[in-house]
Amino acid sequence: MIKTPAQLAVMREAGRLLAQVFDMLDGFVAAGRSTLELDSTVEAFIRNDLKARPASLGQYDYPFCINTSINEVVCHGMPSAKQFLKDGDIINIDITLEKGGFIADSSKMYMIGNVTPKAGRLVDMTFEAMWAGIRQVKPGAHLGDIGHAIQSHAQANGYSVVREYCGHGIGRQMHEEPQILHFGRPGTGLQLREGMVFTIEPMLNQGSAKTRSLKDGWTVVTKDNSLSAQWEHTVAVTADGFEVLTLQPPQNLHTLHTL
Repeated sequence: MIKTPAQLAVMREAGRLLAQVFDMLDGFVAAGRSTLELDSTVEAFIRNDLKARPASLGQYDYPFCINTSINEVVCHGMPSAKQFLKDGDIINIDITLEKGGFIADSSKMYMIGNVTPKAGRLVDMTFEAMWAGIRQVKPGAHLGDIGHAIQSHAQANGYSVVREYCGHGIGRQMHEEPQILHFGRPGTGLQLREGMVFTIEPMLNQGSAKTRSLKDGWTVVTKDNSLSAQWEHTVAVTADGFEVLTLQPPQNLHTLHTL
């Protein structure tokens, strides 16, 4: 669906507010906190401080506001009062926010304390892979250009790309067409047009790309228990390129090490 300038303005505001949630989390995520504490803090901040709605809560009957995916968890990790962050963990926090009838979606990696060099490199290379995909976005480009850029960067650095889960169009609904695959061939797939808005959210694994789902019906982990990382932004196609709607201030663009 092509967004009008007025609709894009509303989505830009939703994205700006979502970036503020991550600004808050940058000073809050730390060893010893439970993932349920992260969830309740995000919900209160979105509702009370930002006067917005946590869009994931209740979507597809999901009972939380955020996904908390730690170490070998690829995506859709569920917050728990019994799960505490510890030194050496890497965690992806995935959040959606609705304001004015439109939704923004973003996720960010946090490295807790002293992570291993291998874990830190995975986080860094996943961040770079996401941006390799984002930089392909412009009118006339193809979805395959995005996927190819991500896949090429990942594989050149020794990582596999998860294929079962992908980015997606976004707007009034959290998940709209088209699907944004994180692998592909240049010049293939849907051609991009000004006004399209979608997420780019690659998941890279240290080992095999294969995954499995846990019995809770949500949590997805690597089949070989290797580490996984993910980054995500909501991106709009502009007249001459792209605009990242969920961008944090420059000093907060990358990873955060917390004690």
